[in-house]
Amino acid sequence: MKVKICGIKSTDVALHAVKAGADALGFVFAPSKREITPAVAKTIIKELPKEVWKVGVFVNEPPEKIAEITEITGLTHVQLHGEEETSHYRGQRKQLIKSVSIKTEEDIVKVRGTDADYILLDSPPGLYKGGSGTSFNWSLAAGLEASKRIILAGGLNSENIRTAIQTVRPFMVDVSSGVETEGEKDLDKISEFIKKAKGIREDE
Repeated sequence: MKVKICGIKSTDVALHAVKAGADALGFVFAPSKREITPAVAKTIIKELPKEVWKVGVFVNEPPEKIAEITEITGLTHVQLHGEEETSHYRGQRKQLIKSVSIKTEEDIVKVRGTDADYILLDSPPGLYKGGSGTSFNWSLAAGLEASKRIILAGGLNSENIRTAIQTVRPFMVDVSSGVETEGEKDLDKISEFIKKAKGIREDE
């Protein structure tokens, strides 16, 4: 199981997550308590191994702005977390991750029609897009034909990750608030989450 730790704001946390086995790190360039500047993201990303995904999270930014930030920072993937039409962003020359908020069966139909390299299933937004710490009804996403490109997010933590993975069978799981204590990344929680997620067999 691949694991993405989102909302990275410091080199120490990023390197700890990678050492613990994270396959992808997310950097939020949108209004959020986890928002980061391109300059800070660049200093973190230059310390990371080549094989780790460096994912920029954007909300309704124009393609030109995303391209600029991607060039400055060294991002490897672009995550669109708003109401974007993915066709407008295909010129990024980076793999696209498109988030889809899941509330009803109709939202699953949207997933099947989404043109992106990976599709991130998330809970309906609260104050900010993503990072709400609440989960959705995972059974809605059970059996999705696109599971090889599904990234599961939304309220994941060490306690519920087994059920989440065995229900949805995603390609990757994505956590942010579930590895935090009082709004800041908790190194022990990061290690525990990654260990549990990677230790789960989908067929158990």
